[in-house]
Amino acid sequence: MSFRVVRSSKFRHVYGQALKREQCYDNIRVSKSSWDSTFCAVNPKFLAIIVESAGGGAFIVLPHNKVGRIAADHPLVGGHKGPVLDIAWCPHNDNVIASGSEDCVVKVWQIPDGGLSRTLTEPVVDLVFHQRRVGLVLWHPSALNVLLTAGSDNQVRERFACKNSFLIRFILFKVVIWNVGTGEILVHIDSHPDIVYSACFNWDGSKLVTTCKDKKIRIYDPRTAELESEAMCHEGSKATRAIFLRHGLIFTTGFNRSSERQYSLRAPDALNEPIVMVELDTSNGVMFPLYDADTNLIYLCGKGDSVIRYFEVTPEPPFVHYINTFQTTEPQRGIGLMPKRGCDVTTCEVAKFYRMNNNGLCQVISMTVPRKSDLFQEDLYPDTLAEDAAITAEEWIDGKDADPITFSLKDRVSIVQGGYVSSSASKSLSVNKKANILNKPRGGGGAASSSVSGGNHASANNNEGSDCGPPAAVLSEKDLRNIQDEIRKLKAIIVKQENRIRALEAKANAGNGNETDARNKNGSSSSASATTAAAASDSHASESTNDHASTSAVSAQNEE
Repeated sequence: MSFRVVRSSKFRHVYGQALKREQCYDNIRVSKSSWDSTFCAVNPKFLAIIVESAGGGAFIVLPHNKVGRIAADHPLVGGHKGPVLDIAWCPHNDNVIASGSEDCVVKVWQIPDGGLSRTLTEPVVDLVFHQRRVGLVLWHPSALNVLLTAGSDNQVRERFACKNSFLIRFILFKVVIWNVGTGEILVHIDSHPDIVYSACFNWDGSKLVTTCKDKKIRIYDPRTAELESEAMCHEGSKATRAIFLRHGLIFTTGFNRSSERQYSLRAPDALNEPIVMVELDTSNGVMFPLYDADTNLIYLCGKGDSVIRYFEVTPEPPFVHYINTFQTTEPQRGIGLMPKRGCDVTTCEVAKFYRMNNNGLCQVISMTVPRKSDLFQEDLYPDTLAEDAAITAEEWIDGKDADPITFSLKDRVSIVQGGYVSSSASKSLSVNKKANILNKPRGGGGAASSSVSGGNHASANNNEGSDCGPPAAVLSEKDLRNIQDEIRKLKAIIVKQENRIRALEAKANAGNGNETDARNKNGSSSSASATTAAAASDSHASESTNDHASTSAVSAQNEE
């Protein structure tokens, strides 16, 4: 007699449920670019989606409470001159987002807390270095304001061979790590012979794994740009993806020679020998691995697929365990995963997806673990990533490593409409510009124009003067909006008072005219009355004279 033992796992019954249409986001024109990107980025405050835009590139930013049908004229973030290819929210500031575009520029934006009230065209900082399109942006997990960008531009190097004395040309593609706080380039990695498909830091940010079009996977020291190891990733010619897991292993997705999709699990010190290599299906869509470090769950979402497969990684063979598949009817064009800070712990929600369909609907999918108790489930929610940075960019580049700061959702989370509300005040990204001594001050001693090596800055609320003048006041976006509201109210009051003054003047003019007419009318009436009175007095006098004469005549007659 044989017994089949079912693997024990608390995530074995994870199931997905799509929210109702009125709780989703509709009428979104998702980008039609052929670039292999998720086209979506989510954090506990906002949802950002790359959209189609005429005359340049743009993406839309929506607060989570703005559900339903989105207006066609909704404000966008539209400062790029070419289509936007990739976007990424800063893990240490929920209001800061970076975007890469075909216009060769990386822009960092500051989004106000309430969302956009008008189209945003002025970024906090422009990172200008790439000479061709920038298709990958990635933030450091624990260091503040450290951003990685990868472009399609190449650099030609020439080298002479010793034995045969002939010239060899190397075409190398650029990967750049920036300090966004100063706009400076920290590290320049130029050892990729072709386009970089993906990049990922490990848990503390001390290693970097990349996949390239040459079918190889590489591990770098991100501070020194030193190549530590490389190996063949997947034999297929289509795009591959690689991510670092929390405990140091590497998970990859790609294609084999028969164009069958497959995934693998590897150790960093033995990239040539995969621990697991499994074929999935024959679809041609690129698979994006979305990783939950708290639960060790990996969600595979293919571009053009109508399913989401999820697996659990454990130390026991076969190491990658299939759990279940979420099935829908519409193929997905892009997808985003909410950080654990934005999940609803009261319903045992372990993941929340935002998937874009071709019909303009952004569908919200909630992954939950069925539990009977309404209490906080500590086994489902271990300490998760906080929004605070562990170290600064300067400390990281100097050689310091630190794990990301974690916190318990039980202590610091509050649920408002199924989401996360940060207890800390809203933070703003500050860019410290360094003055260039070659620039001349404008206007005879005013603020000098600032220039930073490797970066061209344009900030509305972070301008700093030169050393010869006092620093300008820094106003937050909220203060600017309050000032604009006050100005708008004052203008309305002034217009109202002007209208009231005009109405009173018209009324006063009309009253003066009526009094003049009445006075003229009264004057003519008085003249007529006086004339009548005079005539009456004359007639009375004549009558009196006649009576006196007749009386005198009668008296004289009597005397006679």
